[in-house]
Amino acid sequence: MNGPGYLKLFSRGELQRRVAALETLLERCTVCPRDCFNDRLRDEIAACYSGRLPIVSSYTAHFGEEPALVGTCGAGNIFFGNCNLRCTYCQNYQISQTHKQQLKNEITHERLADIMLELQAKGCHNINFVSPTHFAPQMARSILLAAGGGLHLPIVYNTNAYDSVEVLHLLEGVVDIYLPDLKYAEDEAGYLYSKVSGYKDHARRAIKEMYAQVGDDLVFGEDGLLQRGLIIRLLVLPNDIGGVRESLEWIRDELSPRVAVSMMAQYYPTHQAATNQRYLLLSRRITQTEWLRALTALDELGMENGWMQVFDGAAYYYRPDFSDSETPFKDIRDFTP
Repeated sequence: MNGPGYLKLFSRGELQRRVAALETLLERCTVCPRDCFNDRLRDEIAACYSGRLPIVSSYTAHFGEEPALVGTCGAGNIFFGNCNLRCTYCQNYQISQTHKQQLKNEITHERLADIMLELQAKGCHNINFVSPTHFAPQMARSILLAAGGGLHLPIVYNTNAYDSVEVLHLLEGVVDIYLPDLKYAEDEAGYLYSKVSGYKDHARRAIKEMYAQVGDDLVFGEDGLLQRGLIIRLLVLPNDIGGVRESLEWIRDELSPRVAVSMMAQYYPTHQAATNQRYLLLSRRITQTEWLRALTALDELGMENGWMQVFDGAAYYYRPDFSDSETPFKDIRDFTP
């Protein structure tokens, strides 16, 4: 692979066209499936409480992602403020659901481009946009500017998967690595716990589009770091609220058993899940039995690739082949693709 896809688009002027097409979606906002139709180009506030300019809560070299993204110098995480979901258990709710406070973090596209170049200068291995859905056009505009300034790192789209397929079409080649959550296997849970309608169908359509773009092969560089591909994250929730096995069956049957799955054990009750009796089923950590049940589903369904977290911590292990029972996973210190 010869460099990130956006550089090829940039060299022939296609990236500029894609950015313009994405920005037209802001005029009657259809950037995500909420389709609130507010004119964000005139700074009307959309359902995600966001307007024309991007909001960046923080940026840093981050070491909490999957090993193939972190390497030795970290992923270059850029945390957007606000969100198009309202998850009652959001572990970043101070960023995603405090829109009045987030207004002070509004920046220009030029500043966002500079942030990318800063992270590159620090040695980060990629630019990892966290919760980018509601700022996809602004993200693309800033990538265009950064590409002109010498950006050459892979772009990671770290999303809740409540994404517009039209937007994802326009991001083809702009994004190198898709990192979606697949939160729920049923729409009812999406409505109750994340306050959106049709989560299952919208997320599955979005992930199908991501898969159509990058397939099930993970492309690594000579340094063992991921350059292109799709990793689907499944956060195991108490009482199987997310429907992990059903989501795995869908991935296997509709995409491929070779799609990389990142199984996550880091759930803890926070935000409304920690205090509101309406969300009692989310008011505790997962049990070891629940965790092992999720891992057993991976094995039984023949899912071949991906990562799993340690049950009592956020560190990751790499599972190159779930069918190899003698070496079911490697310690991340021994990670090789």
